[in-house]
Amino acid sequence: MIGPIRTPAQQLVTIFGGTGFLGRQVVQALARRGYRIRVASRRPDRAFFLQPLGAVGQILAVQANLRDAASVARAVAGADHVINLVGILQEGGRQRFDSLQAKGPRLIAESAAPDARIIHVSAIGADRSSPAAYARSKAEGEDGLLDARPDAIILRPSLMFGPGDGFFTRFATLARLLPILPLAGAETRLQPVFVGDVAEAIARAVDGTVPGGRIYELGGPETRTLRQIVQYVLSVTERGAVILGLPPTLARLQGSLLGLLDKVTLGLMPDALVMTRDQAVMLETDNIVSDQAAAEGRTLPGIGIAPMALEAIVPSYLVRFRRTGQFDLKRNAGPDAVPAVLADEPHRGQPASGH
Repeated sequence: MIGPIRTPAQQLVTIFGGTGFLGRQVVQALARRGYRIRVASRRPDRAFFLQPLGAVGQILAVQANLRDAASVARAVAGADHVINLVGILQEGGRQRFDSLQAKGPRLIAESAAPDARIIHVSAIGADRSSPAAYARSKAEGEDGLLDARPDAIILRPSLMFGPGDGFFTRFATLARLLPILPLAGAETRLQPVFVGDVAEAIARAVDGTVPGGRIYELGGPETRTLRQIVQYVLSVTERGAVILGLPPTLARLQGSLLGLLDKVTLGLMPDALVMTRDQAVMLETDNIVSDQAAAEGRTLPGIGIAPMALEAIVPSYLVRFRRTGQFDLKRNAGPDAVPAVLADEPHRGQPASGH
């Protein structure tokens, strides 16, 4: 017998990692639909900025740490849906791949109610046999999650872009500082995906329109090499830096040296210069949607989302890196003017509230 249909306002969503780049987009997408949202964070005070994204009392921050099982259990208590967005690109202090990415997903699933919907964000490239520790931990996390909850929904996005990203802005910053850009993985193929599209996919999973027990691969409409992407950044920002592709051996050496410098300086290096050997290793492998996922409809188009092209979004937040800046009205009002992206605009095709 089918129970009564509940509105979003009658459902609670717990989000781990809700304060990050993707997290704030997910919170906004769910708030528009009317869900009650609990943001689980190691530092709840750092999640207060999310509260204006919803109505009064709709978004609540609570303390939780994936290294503390009791805090995780408190964070998921009574939740109808649990979303895990926690991920790190490099280890530091007590933030380790093993505790956060390999063991964290299973802990969350085992702590949640048996009938709660579990949605986990992993990454394209998750592979137990990968030489990169990041990719191995992501795969271990997926396996542990599916062992505990075979009905979980796993989303693997490719490189995400959007206002506030740490990739396109990284190279725009470097191009402003350096005449030559040593590039690890220059010929590696990527499939950049708009962060808003990934957030929409997660929101639809919460809505119940995305089948569970499957791994979805989320990529944008185009595949480009890293060199082509950086060339595009240089074009948008009107910079003339020279791209120097590095062979794998030199790329790994560059990552090792920069990673060591970051540790020696106690994390004081500018973010744009930080890189690790593990990241260099990851850039040796293509990061694109597999043919099998595309054929089986485990993609954005497969769940009804037409992915946005990077040309429609990236120029709007890279214009500030131009030599004349974003406030050159004469230059930016001409035929080459970039579009404005309104972060609080509803996703295309998605109403401001409701389903």
